[in-house]
Amino acid sequence: MIAIDHIHKVFNKGKANQVDALNGIDLKINNGEFLVIVGSNGSGKTTLLNIVAGSVLPTSGTISIDGNDVTDIPDYKRSQWIARVLQNPVSGTASDLSIIDNFRLAAIRTKPKGLSIGVDEAFKKLVKEKIATLGMGLENKTDQPMDTLSGGQRQALTLLMSIMDSCKVLLLDEPTAALDPRSAEVVMKTADKLIKDFNLTTILITHNLKDAYNYGSRIIQMREGIILKDINTEKKAELKQNDLFDWFG
Repeated sequence: MIAIDHIHKVFNKGKANQVDALNGIDLKINNGEFLVIVGSNGSGKTTLLNIVAGSVLPTSGTISIDGNDVTDIPDYKRSQWIARVLQNPVSGTASDLSIIDNFRLAAIRTKPKGLSIGVDEAFKKLVKEKIATLGMGLENKTDQPMDTLSGGQRQALTLLMSIMDSCKVLLLDEPTAALDPRSAEVVMKTADKLIKDFNLTTILITHNLKDAYNYGSRIIQMREGIILKDINTEKKAELKQNDLFDWFG
């Protein structure tokens, strides 16, 4: 479980351009829960995700993952629990390396690194089987460099790579914002399947209200650094898509 207790985040404290990004956030996210966060620009949703990831540390308050206090632990040390897919497809892959080498690096993300990447035939077979589930025809192109692929292809592969090593928490930071509609649909369907298959605790930030409606077991709306609405699974099932649009009316 992720426990966020009375989190505040102030940027440029005491200066003329001070920003109170989060104002006392209290939030519990159960194991296996798929939380969707919506909100207008400046609502604090990205700051909250960054604090869960550890790329931003809170001004005050605490955060724990599975009972472990991670409040002051930076992102690279939280990788034993957390995988993250960013908005820019390029950010999640090593452009100059092949698909198979990217997957091998992902598979040893939390393990001690030696002098050899160690790609054998068994590993190649495993990766090809996983990639084939995307239906993109990339399973026979695993020696192809990542930078020759489209953004949608790279983002879909990044999702698969996120579960190559131990991962309990998946953070999706507007993963389809830079993609065309068809690629975005593939990425979201892939994410949804992985989340269910591996029982991942997931946080999705999105501006796409259709995705917010179609995916996730819980939805919250943020505004000015606070949680304005918190809709559980039962109530979310009763929502109409127009209800979400009305939140921003």
